[in-house]
Parts: sequence; structure tokens; C-alpha cells
Amino acid sequence: MSVIAAKWSIDEYHQMISSRILENRRVELLKGALVEISPEGEPHAYFSSEAGEYLIRLLGDRATIRSAKPITLPNDSEPEPDIAIVQRLGRTYLEHHPYPENIFWLIEYSDSTLVKDLETKTKIYAEVGIPEYWVVNLKRRHLIVFRDPLDGDYTSKLTLTAGTVNPLAFPDVAVSVSAIVST
Repeated sequence: MSVIAAKWSIDEYHQMISSRILENRRVELLKGALVEISPEGEPHAYFSSEAGEYLIRLLGDRATIRSAKPITLPNDSEPEPDIAIVQRLGRTYLEHHPYPENIFWLIEYSDSTLVKDLETKTKIYAEVGIPEYWVVNLKRRHLIVFRDPLDGDYTSKLTLTAGTVNPLAFPDVAVSVSAIVST
């Protein structure tokens, strides 16, 4: 006997949220599957908070920095990245979460979720054309930058421990790797 997991659409997921079925569950929708969100340890919470504040100061009114908020993707996914750098659309986000075309880049802080963030989420984000995705490996304290999505995968991967990185959306902005990895 084979086991087939039920898949959920974005609309069905939103209905579950509206009807409060998921009220006391920390989950995100990934490719139609409900996946539990791991609790944040102190380093994860600290570094992602500090990096979010740093990016707000660095980018000013050029982008909105959303911390641990959902994004809606057309591949039946509604993940909650640690930091999403998105277009400033103001009240539009009352109607919907950011779509791929609204997203400049995403950042995940990973310790216990490293495999999910490097394998599953990388493919989900590349598949919908998110131009840039950063993963901070909290164990090794380095930044992995994924760029240039093509055919469901990123064609460029760079690992940094120091220096600066210029986001594709803002090539004139130098982001300090240490401010993202070890503030």
C-alpha cells in the first residue's frame, strides 16, 4: 500500500486560517504541504532581529523589510521567511501578502532547519523566480547567497564569511556580511 499525502491550495490554506483550524499551530504551506515551523532559539531570534533593523536603516524607504511574515507563491506555497525585502506597496498588503514580483530578496536564518532552507525552500523560491535568496548558517556563521533562478534552481551560489555583498535589486548598496551573520 502506498501513502499519498493530501495537498492543499493557497485558497484552501487561507480558508483553514480564516476558520481558525490552524489557530494554535505554527505552520507554513510548502508545495501544498503543511509544514511545522520550528521554534526560534535565542541566536536565531537575535540575529534575524538585528539584521532586520540594520536593513531598515540601510535601505530606508527604498524597500519594506518584513520579518517572519508570509509571502504568497503560485506553486501552492506560503512560507514565512525570516526576512523578506519587498516593494513598498503600503496598503496593498492588506489585500494580499507579497507575490514573487514584489520580492527583492529573502533571508532565512538556519540552525535546525538548514536542510529545509537549503534544499526545499531554495527550489520553491527559484521555481517562482525570486531573484535572490540568502541563507545564514548559524552553526558556521556564514552567508550563502543564491542568485539567478533558472528551471527551478539557482545557477549562482556564493558563500561569504566577511566583506560586503551588493543585492541584485540595489547594486549601489553594500550590505555588510557581518551585520547579517554576526551582528
